[in-house]
Amino acid sequence: MTILSDAPVATAALRNIAIIAHVDHGKTTLTDQLLAQGGAYRENEARAERAMDSNPQEKERGITILAKCTSIVYGQGADEVRINIVDTPGHADFGGEVERVLSMVDGCLLLVDATEGPMPQTKFVLTKALALGLRPIVVLNKVDRPTARPDEVLDEVFELFMALNASNEQLDFPAVYASGRDGWASLTLDGPRDNLGPLFDTIISHVPAPDSALRRDEPFRMLVTMLDSDPFLGRILTGRVESGRLTAGTIVKGLSIDGKTIERSRVSKILAFRGLRRQPIEEAEAGDIVSIAGLSTTTVADTICDMDVAEAIAAIPIDPPTLSVTVMVNSSPFAGRDGDKVQSRVIRDRLLKQAETDVAIKVTETADKDAYELQGRGELQIGVLLEGMRREGFELSISRPRVLTKIDEDTGQKMEPLEEVVIDVDDEYAGVVVEKMSIRKAELQDMRPSGGGKTRVTFHAPARGLIGYHSEFLTDTRGSGIMNRIFHSWTPWKGTIAGRHNGALISNDTGKSVVYALWYLEERGVLFIDGGEDVYQGMVIGENAKPEDLDVNPLKEKKLSNVRSAGKDEAMRLTPPRRMTLEQAIAWIDDDELVEITPKSIRIRKMELNPAFRKRKAKAD
Repeated sequence: MTILSDAPVATAALRNIAIIAHVDHGKTTLTDQLLAQGGAYRENEARAERAMDSNPQEKERGITILAKCTSIVYGQGADEVRINIVDTPGHADFGGEVERVLSMVDGCLLLVDATEGPMPQTKFVLTKALALGLRPIVVLNKVDRPTARPDEVLDEVFELFMALNASNEQLDFPAVYASGRDGWASLTLDGPRDNLGPLFDTIISHVPAPDSALRRDEPFRMLVTMLDSDPFLGRILTGRVESGRLTAGTIVKGLSIDGKTIERSRVSKILAFRGLRRQPIEEAEAGDIVSIAGLSTTTVADTICDMDVAEAIAAIPIDPPTLSVTVMVNSSPFAGRDGDKVQSRVIRDRLLKQAETDVAIKVTETADKDAYELQGRGELQIGVLLEGMRREGFELSISRPRVLTKIDEDTGQKMEPLEEVVIDVDDEYAGVVVEKMSIRKAELQDMRPSGGGKTRVTFHAPARGLIGYHSEFLTDTRGSGIMNRIFHSWTPWKGTIAGRHNGALISNDTGKSVVYALWYLEERGVLFIDGGEDVYQGMVIGENAKPEDLDVNPLKEKKLSNVRSAGKDEAMRLTPPRRMTLEQAIAWIDDDELVEITPKSIRIRKMELNPAFRKRKAKAD
C-alpha cells in the first residue's frame, strides 16, 4: 500500500466499484477501513468514524442517505492501482441513489451480513447490478460474530443469484470473508485475518478496468449521475467520463435525454476524488469518475459533451415513486413564529431544487397553486427531506401520506403498489405480528425460525396498509422486532383497509396548557404535550382512548377557594408526553389532519380548526 498520489492514472490502472448492501450490513464501516488501509490518511491524521456519512441526518440516524465517491491507491510502483469507490445507501427509500451510481462503475462489492443473510434491499440492489451486467464480488461481513452462519448465508446468496437469473459468469462470483469493523478480509473462513489485502487483490483481479481505453481519442462525453453544490464553485456535476478527454477551460454543451441542447458553457474546474477530498486536475480521461463545475442548467441524467456530439448517453430508467404527501404553507395561528421561510414560492423553489438532484423525487403543483404534491419512495425518504427543510428555517403543513395508483392498460383494473416485508421477531411475538398484518391485507409468504429464539416472517402487503404501522409494530414486539420493506410489484386494489383505531384529543381554545387541566385529561388517552406549552384551537394534543375525536379544554384552571388542601396540587405530576418524530407524526395522522412543522416544533392539527365548522362538514360528508 502507498499514500495517495496526484499523478494521472492510466485507465488500465483504474478500477471503479460500488459497495451495495442492505441497510446496516456494514458498507460505510468497511469503506472507512478501505480508506485507512488504502492510504487516505496521514499517519498523524485524525480518523472520523463512518467518515463517508457526512450529512448531519446520516450521523444522527446511523444510515447512509446520499451516495458518495472516494478514491484510494493500492500497490506500489508499476503495480499501483487507483480504486474509485462509491458508497451507496442501504435503505429502500433511497434506491434512486443506488440505481444512478451503478451506471458509473464496472464492478461492485455485494456486502451481506453473515448472520442475517440476504434481505429485501440485498435483492433490490443485486437485481439492478445484474441487469447492468456487473459481476459482483460477494463479501460476507461480520463473520467474527458468535451468531454468524457464513456457509448457510453463502448458499442463500447463491440461491438469490439463481432466482434473479444471473448469467454463468455472474454466478461464478468470488466470495470474501471479512470483518469491516476490525479491518480484515480472508479468502477462506479459517485464513489469516491481518488486513484487507485479500479484498483489494480480489477487486483488482475480478473487476475489469474501464473498457474505454480504446475510446480516448473519441469526442468527450459524460453522463451526469450526481449533482451537488459548492459555496465557491456553484453547481458541481459528477459522473464517469465515457469517452475522450476533457481539459479545464474547454467549452462544452449539455444534452437532455432526447438529445436537445440545454446550454453551452466553459468548464471552470475539473475535480477528481482523492481520498475524502476532491482535488482540481487539469485533464480528465475516459474511465475516470470526476466532478465538473461551470454549467448552470445541466442536471442529473443529462449528458455533458464536446460541441460536435449530437447524441446523448442513454440514462437508466428509474423506478417510479409509490407514495405522496401534500406540502402546504403553514396556516396555523402560530405561523411565522419560528421560521423565516414561510411563503409558497420559497417552498416551491426548494422542492424543485430537491427534485433536480434526486431522481426518485417528483414535485407537482396542485390545482389551487398554494400546495404541492411531493412524491417519493417511502415515508423515510420524504421525512428526511422535510426534516432537512425544517432545519433550514421552513414552516410547512403536511398531509397524510397516500399511495400512488395506476390503471392497468390491459384489464382496466385499479392497481396499487405491493411491498415485500421481511420481519424478524422473537418467537413469542410472531402470532400478534401475523394477526396485525393480516388485518392490513398482507399475505403470508414464508415463516421460519432464524435461530436464537427468533422467527423470520415474510409477507406481501399493500403499501397503504403499512402506513402508520411501524410504531404499532414496535409496541407489539416490545421494541425487539425488525421490519424491512421494499417495493415488490403492482397488484389489483385490495379494497378498504382499516386505519387508525383511536380518535384525537383536540384543543378547543388557544393559550398555554395548564397542568391541572392535563392531569384530568390523562384518563382520556395519551397526551402529546406537557404543561405550559402553547396550544391553539383545533390543535391535536393527544390520542383518545376511544375511536371518536374529542374536543377538550387544556387551559382549564383550578377554581380558587379559601379552603386549602395540603399536598393536593403537589401530587399532580403528569406522565411524560409522547413526543413524535416527524415520520411518526406523518404516519399517525388521519385524512382530516395535518402535521405542522417549524424549526422548533412538530405539531398535529385538524385541517378545519373551528369545531363548529368541523362538525358541520362531518355531517355533510
